[in-house]
Amino acid sequence: MADKQPTAAEDAAARAKEAEEQAALPYKWTQTIGDLDISFSVPGNFKGKDIVVEIKKTTLKAGVKGQEPIIQGDLPHPIVVDDSTWTLTPAPDSTKTVEIHLDKHNKMEWWAHVVTSAPKIDVTKVTPADSKLSDLDGETRAMVEKMMFDQRQKEQGLPTSDEQKKADILKKFQAQHPEMDFSKAKMS
Repeated sequence: MADKQPTAAEDAAARAKEAEEQAALPYKWTQTIGDLDISFSVPGNFKGKDIVVEIKKTTLKAGVKGQEPIIQGDLPHPIVVDDSTWTLTPAPDSTKTVEIHLDKHNKMEWWAHVVTSAPKIDVTKVTPADSKLSDLDGETRAMVEKMMFDQRQKEQGLPTSDEQKKADILKKFQAQHPEMDFSKAKMS
């Protein structure tokens, strides 16, 4: 039996439920394709020594010393611990914000949640515009740029980069061999 596509109303209801679940979390989080940032507020008189943050390859624990953690659990995917950090910064409303930056180990996957015990988001709805091409390594960036170029070419009815390359090679070969008849040549 084939999966049926959700109706617009079902999709909107799912998005609303997801937004409600995320808003109910005691922290806020955002992500790019390569990293994830979490933040939560604490009273303004707190100092760094009052905060507990344990960042491990597959687990995270953060909160106020002596209290239940604000976030604690298993991460859905591993992180690079040495490139992950946390800070405590003053906020405009006389509170302070704990900001946690997690560097994803796999730079090519969206996370459905920060910890596996939290409600998930639908990662198929994440818009890649949130990530910048400059965040990608050279080889991946070149591949993505080529795909974007080819997509724009197709939309305009123009040849893709591979088709253009073949045409250029054929043209160069024709120039080198004017005695040959290429009138029946097919590009595939």
